[in-house]
Amino acid sequence: MSFYGWLWRVLPGPVPVKALLAVILVLAVVAVLFTWVFPAIAPYMPFNDTTVGE
Repeated sequence: MSFYGWLWRVLPGPVPVKALLAVILVLAVVAVLFTWVFPAIAPYMPFNDTTVGE
């Protein structure tokens, strides 16, 4: 059983409502990632170590 199948069965309403709720959930996850997760891990990423100009 996949996560997506489970999520589709758990979401309430007819197909258009489920589709709208799924889009809202995806947008919420993307917003959380860009607002809190990515800025928190950015200092630890190796592409921040530049050597240009040394």
